[in-house]
Amino acid sequence: MTLLTDSLIVDGVRLAHRDRGRGEPLIFIHGTPSHSYEWRDVVPHIEEAGFRVITYDLLGYGLSERPVNRDTSVAAQTDLLGHLLDALGIGHVGIVAHDIGGAIGQRFALAHPGRVRRLMIIDSVSYDSWPSSTWRKIIDEHPDAFTGMSQDAFDALLTRQLKMTVADETLMAGDVLQAYLAPHRSPMGRLSFFEHQVRHYDSKYTEEIGDRLGHLTMPVRIVWGEEDRWQPLHYAKRLADAIPHAELVVVPAGGHFLTEDAPERVVHEIGDFFGAPPR
Repeated sequence: MTLLTDSLIVDGVRLAHRDRGRGEPLIFIHGTPSHSYEWRDVVPHIEEAGFRVITYDLLGYGLSERPVNRDTSVAAQTDLLGHLLDALGIGHVGIVAHDIGGAIGQRFALAHPGRVRRLMIIDSVSYDSWPSSTWRKIIDEHPDAFTGMSQDAFDALLTRQLKMTVADETLMAGDVLQAYLAPHRSPMGRLSFFEHQVRHYDSKYTEEIGDRLGHLTMPVRIVWGEEDRWQPLHYAKRLADAIPHAELVVVPAGGHFLTEDAPERVVHEIGDFFGAPPR
């Protein structure tokens, strides 16, 4: 399924995006190693529920531009989110954010609390939770930024990691697995994966805001897969303790990519948290 349908220039770079509906605006921010494909079984249902839904690929990811010499860190992506909302004429927005998208959501909500109506973070990186131990090992073993690897070796490495994102590994196979691998199926794709994603796996972007999470005043719901192998459940509980009045929802038999293990549950949680918009 091709979820994204359009592109627009934001702060001098091209972002692939999808903007559907006329109701209360919600924006979906994906994680890594991923792109907006992860929302394919969620976003159409939220659009049908009457929201205006914006879905986009982060800069350097998926179908968006992969620029040379442009910062694509969590901090830079947070700034770009503000520019994207401005370009779309959106003042206030609800945020649904996964993995490093959750870090972007946290940072944006702290920097612009008046612009965020509600915040949902799903299996988010936080504090010192990332990169995971397996990613740390990969980074240490590949200082050449994967450029010396064959495509087969790279695919095998990334496949092993992607299998860890789901509680039911049979879900990360076939066409689904191929869709996650697709953006990296070239020498440029492999280099881009390092430069725009792995290079910025750095917990400083969440550690530096850890002691300010108590300043969040908007409603926050934290949704977490009980069997997340990358972001253990105790980080979800730590976030819930730190953010005033935050709700924690733990999904049994769910892994890090809840949109693969339990898309119907993710749809339910979004609808319940953001409420049905007026028709």
